Amino acid sequence: MADSIMSKAATMEIPINSNGDTGTLPEDDSLEQDLQQVMVSGPNLNETSIVSGGYGGPAGGIIPTSSIKDIRMKSRGVSLPNSQSAASRLSQQAGQHPGSSNHNLSNSTEEVSRGVAVEKLDSVKKWGINTYKCTKQMFSERFGRGSRTVDLELEAQIDLLRDTKSKYENILRLATALITHFQSMVETQQALGDTFTDLSQKSPELQDEFGYNAETQKLLCKNGEALLGAISFFVSSIDTLVNKTMDDTLMTIRHYENARLEFDAYRSDMEELSLGPRDAATMVRIDMAQHDYQIHRDKFERLRSDVTIKLKFLEENKVKVMHKQLLLFHNAISAYFAGNQQQLEQTLIQFNVKLKPPGSDKPSWLEEQ
Repeated sequence: MADSIMSKAATMEIPINSNGDTGTLPEDDSLEQDLQQVMVSGPNLNETSIVSGGYGGPAGGIIPTSSIKDIRMKSRGVSLPNSQSAASRLSQQAGQHPGSSNHNLSNSTEEVSRGVAVEKLDSVKKWGINTYKCTKQMFSERFGRGSRTVDLELEAQIDLLRDTKSKYENILRLATALITHFQSMVETQQALGDTFTDLSQKSPELQDEFGYNAETQKLLCKNGEALLGAISFFVSSIDTLVNKTMDDTLMTIRHYENARLEFDAYRSDMEELSLGPRDAATMVRIDMAQHDYQIHRDKFERLRSDVTIKLKFLEENKVKVMHKQLLLFHNAISAYFAGNQQQLEQTLIQFNVKLKPPGSDKPSWLEEQ
């Protein structure tokens, strides 16, 4: 049957107009039914071709059999999908994949930013609650309506440290003033010695008198510079002790005091909830309050231990530093005003005090530009 149909199709003449388009074929119901049957059960006609013209006629052109099916389907009013429109739909579908990936990426970015915003909101909320509780506790303590945790021994040590720091700051201020005034005296002695030296050269009748006065002022100036070096070393050590070591301990004490205030605030909150009704909602709040209370209690205990250790080490360091610096200050002052230049130099060597060369404090000409 397939052979007979193929013979009919081979002998059928397909008219072609001047533009190369196929004309409209006459209706042939039997041929159309045979073609439909072959398309269902026969070979694939899309892979075969039909030579136009009859037997023995001149060769026209090879026409795919799929065009016959298109012609018949168009004649019956059935629209066939266009290959170009299908390709365009495929390209559109393919083009949707980058857009969908970008959409997913934007969604993930929005989720991340939303998570960050939620975290910031939670931190601000916790900070607000903590600030409110601490402020309430502070005013309650100030007006005598609240209780506070007190470590009498530790509080006494903290008060002693603050008083000691205040007195050491006064020593530092006075010693700095002494350096300023003594520096002016040394500079005056230096200028006076230079003047005596100049006059000894210009006044032959008073050359000897001006000469030994100039030598005396130069010697005093040299010893004064040595004393200034010793006092400057003393001031530098006191400044390190007061403004670094003691300040570090006082910073830890401030953290400890803040932790104590937070601990008392959450302790008071838990006590107030414990005195109220014991319904389900209150029990949940009590559990949360106990959890927060335990966290702040651990923080308070840890900082109290840190303060105790730092106060102990600070006291040991203070005694060691001040023993050395007070001995240096006493020996240098005594040797200078006794006029004992040798003892003054030995004192500087004993405490490893290195004198700055004259004019080292002045900026160089390059720095002045």
